[in-house]
Amino acid sequence: MNTATYKGYIARIEPDLDDGILVGRVINTRDIIGFHGETIAEAINSFHAAIDEYIEDCRDSGTNPNKPYSGKFNLRLSPKLHSEIAMAAAKADKSLNQWVTDKLEQAANNG
Repeated sequence: MNTATYKGYIARIEPDLDDGILVGRVINTRDIIGFHGETIAEAINSFHAAIDEYIEDCRDSGTNPNKPYSGKFNLRLSPKLHSEIAMAAAKADKSLNQWVTDKLEQAANNG
């Protein structure tokens, strides 16, 4: 994947073949933060500048920046499914958290 990370924010950068530039968007926040550049270096610099400007604009307006996702994820499921995945994790000799994380990573990378 064509990603870059800065101050905890992750951006996906892709070519725009029509305009002949690289276009990026921050993907781990609810706010829409976009940027572009003609070269990889310009796109990365533009990404850094967009994040710095976003954080500064939030500070100037007295609002909190939308933070990148924390990594904590609460999930509600049926007791039956909870039991089944706990057994699957035990069979794999993994904690429930590690087993679920592995399965979610597999799904995210195959989707």
